[in-house]
Formats: sequence, C-alpha cells, structure tokens
Amino acid sequence: MTTGQIPSTSRESVLAALREQTIELPSWAFGNSGTRFKVFGSPGTPRDPFEKISDAAQVHRHTGIAPRVSLHIPWDLVDDYGKLAAHAADHGVAIGTINSNLFQDDDYKLGSLAHPDAKVRAKAVAHHAECVDVMRATGSKELKVWLPDGTNYPGQDDLRERQERLAGSLQQVYALLEPDQRMVLEYKFFEPAFYSTDVPDWGTSLLHCTALGERAKVVLDTGHHAPGTNIEFIVVQLLRAGRLGAFDFNSRFYADDDLMAGAADPFQLFRIMYEIVRSDALRPDSGVNFMLDQCHNIEAKIPGQIRSVTNVQQATAKALLVDRAALREAQQAGDVLAANDVFMDAFSTDVRPLLAQLRESMGLEPDPMAAYLASGYAERIAAERIGGQQAGWGA
Repeated sequence: MTTGQIPSTSRESVLAALREQTIELPSWAFGNSGTRFKVFGSPGTPRDPFEKISDAAQVHRHTGIAPRVSLHIPWDLVDDYGKLAAHAADHGVAIGTINSNLFQDDDYKLGSLAHPDAKVRAKAVAHHAECVDVMRATGSKELKVWLPDGTNYPGQDDLRERQERLAGSLQQVYALLEPDQRMVLEYKFFEPAFYSTDVPDWGTSLLHCTALGERAKVVLDTGHHAPGTNIEFIVVQLLRAGRLGAFDFNSRFYADDDLMAGAADPFQLFRIMYEIVRSDALRPDSGVNFMLDQCHNIEAKIPGQIRSVTNVQQATAKALLVDRAALREAQQAGDVLAANDVFMDAFSTDVRPLLAQLRESMGLEPDPMAAYLASGYAERIAAERIGGQQAGWGA
C-alpha cells in the first residue's frame, strides 16, 4: 500500500469494522481533578452523577462510538440507580462497568481485600456486594476491581499470607455475581504501595482470575506498566488465554499520568490496536470491553474525552489498514525491513478523511470537536450549573 492512499476494497472493510467499535467513558473524567498539590475547578463542572452522564452523552452524540458510561462507587452514589439508568437511556447512553473503591477509607490504610484484619476484609467484600446491587439496578454486567493493597516496607506484612487472604476475599466477591455478570481484575506495578503491590502485574491478575473461574478476566491499563514494557505482547498473551476482559486507555510519560489516550506515544497505541485487530477482538461480542480511564487536570473535560476517543479511533483505523497478506509474506520470507515497511505504511496513513466519511455515513458531523464547540453546550452548562458542589476526584 502506498502511504496516504487507501484502496477502495480496504476502505469498505475498514469502515465496516469501525462502525462496530465502541469505547466506554469514565464518569470521573467529567469532574474536577488534579495532582496531590492542586485540583483545578472549571465552569460547568457536573455537580452530581446525572450531570456527569449528561456530559458523557455529548461525547457519544458527536463521535457515535461512546454509548456506555462507567460508574465509580461511592463517587457516583445516588438514591435511585434505576432513575440514573433511565436518565442515561434518555440521553442515548447506558450504564457500563461498575467500579469498586478500596482506597479512600481509613480502615484500608494497611489494605482491603488483603488486610491482616478479617473485619476489614469483610468490610471490603461487603462494599462489593453494594456494587453488585448497583449492577442489578442499572443493568451493568461488569464489576471492575482495582486493588491498591500492598506494603511500603520489607517485613511490614507476610507477602505469601497477603496473597492467600486476597485469594479468599476475591472468591467471596466472585460468589456475589449473577450468572450473567463477570468480574475484571486490574493490576498496577506500583502506587500507592511502594515496596510490594498485591496485584502488580498481568501474571498475578491472571493467576487469581484463573483460580476464580471463567467469568473472571484481566484488566489491562496502558498506564500501569514500567517504562519499556511491551504492552502489545501482554495483549497477545491475554487474548491467547481468553482472559483479556477489559482494556483501559490512557497515556503516560513516566508513571500512571492518566493523560489523553495516544498523547505520549501514538505509535504504541497503534501497535496495541493492531494486535487487537489481528486477534479479531475489536468486535463488540469479543468479550473485551474498551474504556477510557483518565482524568483531565488542565484541559476541558468533554473535549478531552472527544480527543481521546478520536485518537483511539485513528489508531484503530490505521491498524485495520495493515496489509496482512503483504506482512505475512514478508515475515515468511524473513524480509525484516519489508515487514516493518508494511507496518509503517499503515501507521503513516492519514485516516482523518476516512473517519470523516465514517461519521457522515452515521449522520454525524465530520469533525466531532468542531461540532461540539459549535453546539454551545459548554457555554450553556457554565451558565446553568451555578451553585452546589462541583464533582471532583473522589466525589
């Protein structure tokens, strides 16, 4: 394929695949956030989960591929989750994954599901029972568990016993699920625990999920790896094992920065999406839930989500354009540079006109960012959302 030119046969197959792509949005991306030094407010920030969903619906309205909103409990606590689900439906979206919170309670200072005290572990399990109740009320089918448990100093706790406690707690959480619900277990190699983290990598998550059962899968977050980690290799291994349950997009420069997807290394995002496409995991029924997991500290929230969605969409389109037959031929012939050229040709292709065509075929404006800015929504919510407590990280 010549750089910048898309054969008509490729164009139609790529468009067909892109029409099926969906990306879930995080409710917390629409609240105020920042660093441990400062959280910056902005006009029009949502004051409750209903307004968060209204803002998330704007992203779907202009991109056409973000039909679900992930909730975080208790950040998105409401009296009536059925009413919240109905509000989402009225705005053209649905409630997606329910995320538990094990990192903002004083009792969890030394851990939650792996805590030495059985009473604290029971409290953490009970919180997941609450999350499963939210799933029933909203129609969600997925419970996401991210565990901040770990230790800061050698000898602080028994590493093996922590794994045994964690395994027992996870079994209790897994038993709470309905037959049509599943649990996805996230990993992170450090922070907030700095000596040992109880679920630091994909292998540890996979071991626990395998022990739990078929409805337990691994969550891969692009920001949760040490520098230099080949994330696409991990994608391949988890897909081979049938255990990649969810994929959280964000971008990082050093640690888990939660920047807009594709901001730091768009080529890495392309390589990851190629392995997703190559394994036929892009389909909605593939069992992999694709989601943004990021906050917006200094940029506007809704435009930040739109940019992230379109960045993932561009990487996906380029991945779909890889000439698989030519790549296979070069690989079999041992022609290293020719194989790399096939990859680079696809990555160098300007897919923006193709995506504009896709959106027009879906009845959308070709440029989602321009369409949002012209809609007047930002000015309207800034004028309307006066008073009350703005939502933020942890609220």
